[in-house]
Amino acid sequence: MAEIDNLLELMGALRNPDGGCPWDLEQDFASIAPYTIEEAYEVADAISRNDMQDLKSELGDLLLQVVFHAQMATEAGLFDFDDVARGITDKMRRRHPHVFGHDEARTAGKVAGSWERIKADERAGQGDDSALAGIALALPALKRAEKLGKRAARVGFDWPDALGPAEKLQEELDEIAEAAETGVAEAIDEEVGDALFALVNLARHHGVDPEAALSRANRKFERRFRALEAAVAAKGASVETLPLEALEDVWQAVKDGESR
Repeated sequence: MAEIDNLLELMGALRNPDGGCPWDLEQDFASIAPYTIEEAYEVADAISRNDMQDLKSELGDLLLQVVFHAQMATEAGLFDFDDVARGITDKMRRRHPHVFGHDEARTAGKVAGSWERIKADERAGQGDDSALAGIALALPALKRAEKLGKRAARVGFDWPDALGPAEKLQEELDEIAEAAETGVAEAIDEEVGDALFALVNLARHHGVDPEAALSRANRKFERRFRALEAAVAAKGASVETLPLEALEDVWQAVKDGESR
C-alpha cells in the first residue's frame, strides 16, 4: 500500500464515529483552517533556516492538513482526496502548455506571461473577469497588498517608476499627521493603512518582497533588543528603570557592535 493510502486510512480511522478520536471528530473546515495556515508558515520557517530534516517533518504536517480537509469533504459528499489530486494535476497540465502541449514558451519570462494569461482565462470562466479576482482575503495583509498592486500594474494602473509610490508614501505620512491632529481614531487608522499600502507599492517597484523584508526587520529588532537587555542586565540595571536616553545609548552601542 502506498504511504499516501496509509495516511488516508489513518485519517478515516481518526474521523470514524465508532471508535475514532473525539477531538478530530469535533473539527470542521473552519476550525482546522488556522492549523493549515500555521503549518504552511512552519514549512516556510524550516526553509528559511535551511533545516531539511525539519522541512521533511513540516511537509508531512502540511500534507496531513490536506488529508484532513479531504476526509471531511468525503464525509459531506463534496469531493475526496483523489478529486483534489486530479484537480491540481489537470490545472498544472493546463498551465504548462510549453511542457504538455504545443506552446513554444521556453524562457522563464515567456512562461510567466503564459501562466498569467491562462490564470486570467480561468478566472473569467468562473464569472469574475476583474484583474483582482481570486486574490484570497485570508492572505497576510502585506502579501495581499503586494498582489493587488501587481495585478493592477499588469493592466496598466501603476506608476512608471519608484518615484510615484515614494511621493505617495510621503503624502500618506502627511495625512497621518493631519489625522492625528484631529484625534479621530478611525481617520488615523485609515491613513496608516493607506501609508502601509503605499509602502508595499514602493517595495514592489524596488523588487523587494515586503513580507520577507518585514520578517527580516523583525528578526533584526529582536536580536538587537535581546542584546540590549543583556547589556543593561550586565550593568546591574533593567530596561524598565533606565531612562530612554540611556537605553538609546545602549541601543546604538549594540548596533555599532554588529557593524564591527
